[in-house]
Amino acid sequence: MSADLSAHGASITLKGLTKRYGDATAVDAIDLEARPGEFLTLLGPSGSGKTTTLNMIAGFVDVTEGELLIDDKPVHSLPPYKRNIGMVFQHYALFPHMSVADNVAYPLHQRKVAKAERQRLVAEALKTVGLAHLGHRRPAQLSGGQQQRVALARAMVYSPRVLLMDEPLGALDKKLRDTLQLEIKRIHAELGTTFVYVTHDQDEALVLSDRIAVFNDGRIEQIGTATDLYERPSTVFVAQFLGESSLFHGEAISSGGGYGVHSPGGTLRAQRGNASSGEPAALVVRPERIRLVPTDGAEPTADNAVRGRVRQEIYLGNSRKLAIDLPDGSQVLVRESAGDISASRPGDDVWLTFRAEHAAVLSTGPSTTAPTTNLGVH
Repeated sequence: MSADLSAHGASITLKGLTKRYGDATAVDAIDLEARPGEFLTLLGPSGSGKTTTLNMIAGFVDVTEGELLIDDKPVHSLPPYKRNIGMVFQHYALFPHMSVADNVAYPLHQRKVAKAERQRLVAEALKTVGLAHLGHRRPAQLSGGQQQRVALARAMVYSPRVLLMDEPLGALDKKLRDTLQLEIKRIHAELGTTFVYVTHDQDEALVLSDRIAVFNDGRIEQIGTATDLYERPSTVFVAQFLGESSLFHGEAISSGGGYGVHSPGGTLRAQRGNASSGEPAALVVRPERIRLVPTDGAEPTADNAVRGRVRQEIYLGNSRKLAIDLPDGSQVLVRESAGDISASRPGDDVWLTFRAEHAAVLSTGPSTTAPTTNLGVH
C-alpha cells in the first residue's frame, strides 16, 4: 500500500451530543469516543439515532446541544468539506455520466489536485478496492458490489482521517455482503483511518468492528467489543438485539455475591447481574449454552435445571433451533450444533440445563409482566 493512502486516523469525541427536531429527541445526550484508527460500529434498529449521530459527525445535521470534536478540536461550526471526512452511503451516489475513474477523481477535482497526481491517486484507490481494470467503465456497467467499491474508493482517495459509512451494504444480497465485509475489514487495516460504520445488521457489526455502540431510542445502551456485548450484555435490549437470547422471567434475588431469579420453573442462578432483589428481572442465557436432558431420569445436577416441552424444531444445516415452552407460558430458544444434536423432538418433555457462569440477571424495569420471547417461530 502506498503511503499516500495510509492516513493515520483521527479521534472523534462526542460529549452530551443531542439532536432535537421540535419536541422530538432523535439523539439524547450521548457520550462516545472513537479512537484513532479504530473501526467503531453504531448498531441499532431503525429510528434509534445511529444515522443522525453519523450525520452530525459528517456535518450534514446541525448539533442541538453538546460537543463534537475531531482530534480534540471542536468542529460544530465547520462545513462538511472542511472536516476532512470521507462518506460512503448505502445508495452509491455515483455520477452516471462519468467513468469510474472520473467518479473517484471527483473529490480531487474539488480540492484542485493537479492532473498527474489525480491520476496516480485514483489508480491507487481503484487498486485498493480491486477495480484497477475497470476505471474506463460507467457505473451502469458495473454490478452493485462493484459500484459500492467505487463509492468506497471515491471516499478514501483524498486520504481522509475519518471515513463514515452509512449502511453501505444494505442494498446487496447476503453472499455479496459477506464478501465485501471482508474487503472493508482489509481496507481498514491497510489505511489506518478511523472508520465509523452504521448498520442494523448484527452479524455485520460482529464481523467488522473493533468496538460496537448499541443504540436504542436515541441513547447508547452499551459500548464494547463484540465479545463483551455478546458474552456480557448489560441490558435485556442488548442481549436480544445482538444475537439471540433465552430469557427466564421472575423476581430478582441477590445474595452472597451471586444473582438469581425466582421463576415459575424454580430458582435460577447466575454469576453476574444488575437487578436489585425484589424487582422484575430476567435471567439471560445464550441459546447455545443450554443443554437438553430427557425427563425420564433423575433431575439433573446442573447449576440450573428447568422443565419444558419442545414445541418446534427448525433445521439450519450447521445447527438446529428448538422452541421450548416453559411452565409460565413463555418460550425460550435452544440452539444445538450439528455435531451435538440431542434426541429431543417436538412434544418431548425435557430439562433445560445451563451453568451459572453463562447467565446474567438483568433488570426488566417496573413491569411485572413476563413477555413472551420472540423466537421467529410459531
